[in-house]
Amino acid sequence: MAAETCRSGRCDRDDVARGATIRQLIDVQLPLERAFLVGAPRKGSDDALRVDEHLNELGRLVDTAGALVTGRLVQRIDAPTPNFYLGQGKVEELGERLRQESATLLVFDEPLSPVQGVNLEKATGVRVMDRAEVILDIFATRARSAEAKMQVELAQLEYLLPRLTRMWTHLSRIRGGIGLRGPGETQLETDRRAIRRKLSVLRRRLEDVAAHRANQRQGRRDLPHAVLVGYTNAGKSSVLHALSGADVLIEDRLFATLDTVTREIDVGEGYRFRLSDTVGFIRKLPHHLVASFRATLEEVREADLLLHVIDAAHATWEEQIDVVESVLEEIGVKRVMHVFNKADLLPDPDAFLAREQERFPHAVLTSVGPGGGPAGIASLRSALRTSAQALRPIALVRVPVSDGRLLAELHREAEVLRETHTDGVVEVTARVDTRMIGKLRREGADVELGSG
Repeated sequence: MAAETCRSGRCDRDDVARGATIRQLIDVQLPLERAFLVGAPRKGSDDALRVDEHLNELGRLVDTAGALVTGRLVQRIDAPTPNFYLGQGKVEELGERLRQESATLLVFDEPLSPVQGVNLEKATGVRVMDRAEVILDIFATRARSAEAKMQVELAQLEYLLPRLTRMWTHLSRIRGGIGLRGPGETQLETDRRAIRRKLSVLRRRLEDVAAHRANQRQGRRDLPHAVLVGYTNAGKSSVLHALSGADVLIEDRLFATLDTVTREIDVGEGYRFRLSDTVGFIRKLPHHLVASFRATLEEVREADLLLHVIDAAHATWEEQIDVVESVLEEIGVKRVMHVFNKADLLPDPDAFLAREQERFPHAVLTSVGPGGGPAGIASLRSALRTSAQALRPIALVRVPVSDGRLLAELHREAEVLRETHTDGVVEVTARVDTRMIGKLRREGADVELGSG
């Protein structure tokens, strides 16, 4: 950057020196926290069988949040204890491990109650977080748009409210001053009131966002809408880039995408889609975080087609499918095409696809990495073209010229290819989605399919 600026004649030696100093400071900056990980699944559970893989994922989350992982502990338990989650003896052992590792942060893969959190902090002498809190912290750093920031803040405050006794703060940004505090009210009670008031404001604002999104969807019915969903880091953004050619953030980090990104794509033979990338899912995603992203998930529910992108080379891809589909089932989504990504990393891609198509008949295999090339998405583009033909068949629609309202709606909701006027009748050749075809027929229009 300094060299480019100098060539244009707009820099001096002080600027160069200052830039070099900043780079040195950045290069030597150390992680703010040294984190120690704990996995404590119940004996005999699926989590107990996969605890090492789960801790690996937790380690990636902690790394994404900006901390250094110094060690880990696995303890399979019969049931969590109400005071510490772990037994007293294991907590004492944990405290000694933390001192040996010079850890400043203890991170549990399991959800901790407010009581368990405060007791663990007292017993170990370090700050304690659970998996949900780490995810919230990542979301806070990744949020870019005003909507995403509001969604994350709502989730953070929902998490904070029952934990104020441990995480007490003055919250001066969201509390007024004179006249707010009632007689005899404690600081903690004041903070609770401030959080509840802020929660109410955020919910109203996000409701306005949801209404605005709904209006936008109504105005974009000219093209079928497909949405990319999947486990975080499955490669959704890479698929969007490969299909659209547009610049999108592609990063090998968890939750690189929080804001919905939409691009128009050409799938061949005159068919096009609006394709949206959305926030990724993850195991044990905090429920209040899912609720906060309701407006974004509504985009998923209203889509004509969902592309469930799966990292086929991941060791636990089947578990990741279950995580995503449980969320999709919760919001009532059924129109799903399974896209197995990273085929270039599989030992026998053809055998893999043949096997998985027995479960998912419409599954496709893609490779959008460096070794995939243009052919890596050819099958996906073809599958999307077939879907577009089914979603938007070409139809000849005859409407009386006097029915201006229905003609206007047809122009708004369909992709009009040709229009002629004959004897008081308007003949419109258009790509029309199946829902619109039913409505046209109910309102008296003559619809003839396959008349392109």
